[in-house]
Amino acid sequence: MGEQIEFDVLFVGAGPASLSGALHLAHLIRRHNERVDAGELRERRLDVSIAVIEKGREVGAHILSGAVLDPRALRELVPDFLDRGAPLGTPVIEDHVWFLTRNQKFAAPLIPPPLRNHGHYIISLGQFVRWLATLVEQAGVDIFPEFPGAELLIEDGTVVGVRTGERGVDRNGKPKGNYEPGVEIRAKVTVLGEGVRGSLAKVLIERFHLQAGRHPQVYSLGLKELWEVEPGRIAPGTVIHTLGYPLDSRTFGGGFLYAGADQLVSVGFVVGLSYEDPCLDPHRLFQHFKMHPAIARFLHGGKLIRYGAKALPEGGYYSIPKLYVSGALLIGDSAGFLNAQRLKGIHLAMKSGMLAAEAVYDALRRDDFSERQLARYEELVRTSWLHEELYRARNFHQAMERGLWSGLFHAGLQMVTGGRGWRDPLPTVAGHERMRKLADYHRGRETGCPPPDWKPDGILTFDKLTDVYYSGTSHEEDQPCHLKIADFDICHTRCVVEYGNPCERFCPANVYEMITTPEGGKRLQINASNCVHCKTCDIMDPYQIITWVPPEGGGGPNYLIL
Repeated sequence: MGEQIEFDVLFVGAGPASLSGALHLAHLIRRHNERVDAGELRERRLDVSIAVIEKGREVGAHILSGAVLDPRALRELVPDFLDRGAPLGTPVIEDHVWFLTRNQKFAAPLIPPPLRNHGHYIISLGQFVRWLATLVEQAGVDIFPEFPGAELLIEDGTVVGVRTGERGVDRNGKPKGNYEPGVEIRAKVTVLGEGVRGSLAKVLIERFHLQAGRHPQVYSLGLKELWEVEPGRIAPGTVIHTLGYPLDSRTFGGGFLYAGADQLVSVGFVVGLSYEDPCLDPHRLFQHFKMHPAIARFLHGGKLIRYGAKALPEGGYYSIPKLYVSGALLIGDSAGFLNAQRLKGIHLAMKSGMLAAEAVYDALRRDDFSERQLARYEELVRTSWLHEELYRARNFHQAMERGLWSGLFHAGLQMVTGGRGWRDPLPTVAGHERMRKLADYHRGRETGCPPPDWKPDGILTFDKLTDVYYSGTSHEEDQPCHLKIADFDICHTRCVVEYGNPCERFCPANVYEMITTPEGGKRLQINASNCVHCKTCDIMDPYQIITWVPPEGGGGPNYLIL
């Protein structure tokens, strides 16, 4: 039996949503008690314990974003953020939007309003959340790294906490000499801010039918490399977004390049996880993107510093689930708070955490953590600028799923109709349902996908294993596989024929590998230690038989400066 710990409020995941929520709640409690002590408020003092658990080896280790920060929520949370040393990197000085063909670029004569970044900052989100964590701890909140949330504790329809993962279990599920049982962390309110496709949030949404009556969440995969480039290659503060090559017009996505200080440049590529081609490989497309003359000229002579990949929740307003149940709330990427039209979610995640904190504060004052009381959170969201921003972009991703040209036309129409466009809401389906079978998409091809049409040079372009090395990913090898396959037979019978095992391609870390057996057949080998925790496999598997669960605490990528 593991240890049991009790807190009043538990935040799961130390990202911008949870840390902002924990800090705002601590401030609300402090101000409440100051008013009580001064006789300004005729209520009892609140003695509240708050904790944040994080699966990474330290805060920021698993945090990845582009990232251009809109500081709107930060100004509300920490008004004197500049005086307090917020690591805001480089102010944006110029924006560019390019359409790429195979060898040319065409610059947009005007920057669309959603992509104008004046007053925003190019940041490392890992460094930003580490700074935020210091403020959270100074406010009296406990932060526990290497504590992955493994199981929701639910009693009589109420979430009462989380059980963390075990440590010291071998690959066969047997305790090793260093075995430590999971810890049962009980709380009056559990706030899930695990990030995109959070494993506990997924369970909560399914268990309590929180997606009922709403659009399915749809996702993209973002891949990013951090480069140190030669002096003078690009002005710090430059932001470039691209459409077109190497994507076809039916596939949603695009590239970005953000120039920070000290010759550090973030280059990345986003592919909608709603593509039709089962042979599509997002990592390969990313490498082709870097080979384009308009992009390669910035990187020539430079060197790769870091790599990462992460899914993004891009369904928008109509895909947001019900945000509350008795004893629990959803915030940040776990709730789908991202504006795909602006390519931004950090400020929305922070605001959602702050609104959750206000709802929790009200619940603490009333000592009522029921579903009816916690519905206050959704009311606060509906009356906030977070809701207003997402509502204006409510049909953006759905329009782009219909192809680039019609999507751009519809996006323009949405801008002049307050987000409505020609139909509201635009229908959508889960991304994995859009993948077509090999025989349908590649007519005349009986089995397998065409071989790669390029080889990485190790200078500008890299294979997946090299990029994984630059992600700093590390896992304990002798532990149970954290990628659960419901039916391996499907992998080497149906999937190999129907889809050509797309897991080999959509995974950006070479985790899934089909091996030829001595008998000449195929079997799936899972290289779990490569996993960068992007969640793409859990999202895009056409049979939905892959479930991602947290590995032993501390395992995973080490992004930090990304």
